[in-house]
Amino acid sequence: MSATAWFELIASGLITGGVYALIALGLNLQYGLMRVLNIAHGEFLMLGGFATWFAYTQFGISPLLMAPVAFAIMTGLGLVIHRLVFRRLAATSPDIDVFEARGLMVAFGLMFLVQNFASLVWGGELRGYDYLTDPVAVAGTRFAGNKLVLLAVALAASIALIVLLRRTLLGKGVRALMQSPTGAQLVGIDTERLHPMMFGIGLGLAGLAGSLLSMAYAVSPSIGEPYTVTALIVITLGGFGSMAGSLAAGLALGVIEALGMHFTSPSLKSLLSYGIFIAVLLWKPNGLFKR
Repeated sequence: MSATAWFELIASGLITGGVYALIALGLNLQYGLMRVLNIAHGEFLMLGGFATWFAYTQFGISPLLMAPVAFAIMTGLGLVIHRLVFRRLAATSPDIDVFEARGLMVAFGLMFLVQNFASLVWGGELRGYDYLTDPVAVAGTRFAGNKLVLLAVALAASIALIVLLRRTLLGKGVRALMQSPTGAQLVGIDTERLHPMMFGIGLGLAGLAGSLLSMAYAVSPSIGEPYTVTALIVITLGGFGSMAGSLAAGLALGVIEALGMHFTSPSLKSLLSYGIFIAVLLWKPNGLFKR
């Protein structure tokens, strides 16, 4: 294979991996901070995609303008869901293990609720539109412009979140809460404020990922579940609570899948992902990038 072909293959994997990383960061933020394993996470990606499709096809609003709007809408929805559901669960659960189990059951309910809502409103058909589909030449290869935009925005948002968590006082509070909830409370960190905020931002990242995906791929009410599963694989590879690990693992998984599908068969994509997932769980249960 030529160097150009290798570049094209790896770049395609990075484009996919950028989306994997973005949605995994949101889920990792929720689980790492609150122990909410939000199985419904991908459904909010789906809602972000549908919102962008609807705004573009009905009102001509650019998907690039809708992307931050989708982030804001899903963040606000996350704040409401946390207030109505998870805050009450936290108050009534005797310990973190019970809260985690109850939260998982509630998330399953949310998943089916959102799926059926989307089916009722938009139907079960695939919905798509043409946006920035003209090819762009990069290093001797050609990529659709929307996919390059998808990668650039996904990487920018992922890096911005990591910088926020590492360099700001708010981020230090979040990291302290992830490391030791009891210790964080003892030094005066306001968990009542951080929990809903980070849960909302987690859903906002899912909505942003869905908005970006809709520029290049069709959306339907059923697209969320596979992305939730992939996000779980990514945060397992990167380490629960490790944001940089999620970014690295998401990009790596995208490249591995691209290489695997090229040299074997596209039908083996899921087999490859789950095989890596199981191997890492057995070899390094804390993740490849968790220190």
